[in-house]
Amino acid sequence: MRLPEENRNMVLLATVTLLAAVVAGVVSMMDVAPRATSEPASIAEQAPVRTVGVPFVPNVNPRER
Repeated sequence: MRLPEENRNMVLLATVTLLAAVVAGVVSMMDVAPRATSEPASIAEQAPVRTVGVPFVPNVNPRER
Protein backbone atom coordinates (compact mmCIF):
# COMPACT_ATOMS: atom_id res chain seq x y z
CA MET A 1 0.00 0.00 0.00
CA ARG A 2 1.59 3.25 -1.12
CA LEU A 3 0.75 6.68 0.18
CA PRO A 4 -0.13 9.39 -2.29
CA GLU A 5 2.68 11.89 -2.66
CA GLU A 6 0.62 14.78 -1.28
CA ASN A 7 0.01 12.90 2.00
CA ARG A 8 3.62 11.92 2.73
CA ASN A 9 4.46 15.15 4.49
CA MET A 10 1.47 14.83 6.83
CA VAL A 11 2.34 11.22 7.63
CA LEU A 12 5.94 12.23 8.36
CA LEU A 13 4.77 15.10 10.58
CA ALA A 14 2.37 12.83 12.48
CA THR A 15 5.09 10.20 12.96
CA VAL A 16 7.64 12.68 14.28
CA THR A 17 5.03 14.26 16.58
CA LEU A 18 4.02 10.88 17.95
CA LEU A 19 7.61 9.82 18.56
CA ALA A 20 8.42 13.12 20.28
CA ALA A 21 5.37 12.74 22.52
CA VAL A 22 6.39 9.18 23.43
CA VAL A 23 9.94 10.29 24.27
CA ALA A 24 8.63 13.19 26.38
CA GLY A 25 6.26 10.84 28.21
CA VAL A 26 9.00 8.31 28.97
CA VAL A 27 11.33 11.04 30.23
CA SER A 28 8.63 12.55 32.44
CA MET A 29 7.82 9.14 33.92
CA MET A 30 11.48 8.48 34.69
CA ASP A 31 11.84 11.87 36.38
CA VAL A 32 9.19 11.21 39.07
CA ALA A 33 11.60 10.70 41.99
CA PRO A 34 12.62 13.93 43.73
CA ARG A 35 16.27 14.79 43.40
CA ALA A 36 18.45 15.18 46.44
CA THR A 37 19.61 18.76 46.79
CA SER A 38 22.31 20.09 49.03
CA GLU A 39 21.59 22.73 51.60
CA PRO A 40 21.72 26.26 50.23
CA ALA A 41 24.82 28.22 51.16
CA SER A 42 24.43 30.75 53.92
CA ILE A 43 25.33 34.37 53.21
CA ALA A 44 27.74 34.35 56.14
CA GLU A 45 29.69 31.45 54.59
CA GLN A 46 30.32 33.18 51.28
CA ALA A 47 33.70 34.78 50.77
CA PRO A 48 33.70 38.50 49.94
CA VAL A 49 34.38 39.42 46.33
CA ARG A 50 37.04 41.98 45.47
CA THR A 51 36.03 44.54 42.87
CA VAL A 52 38.78 45.58 40.49
CA GLY A 53 38.44 48.94 38.77
CA VAL A 54 35.87 51.68 38.91
CA PRO A 55 32.37 50.63 40.03
CA PHE A 56 29.77 50.77 37.28
CA VAL A 57 27.57 53.85 37.29
CA PRO A 58 24.78 53.85 34.72
CA ASN A 59 24.59 56.84 32.42
CA VAL A 60 21.02 57.98 33.05
CA ASN A 61 21.46 61.26 31.12
CA PRO A 62 23.39 60.63 27.87
CA ARG A 63 23.76 64.35 27.08
CA GLU A 64 25.89 64.90 30.18
CA ARG A 65 29.19 63.07 30.21
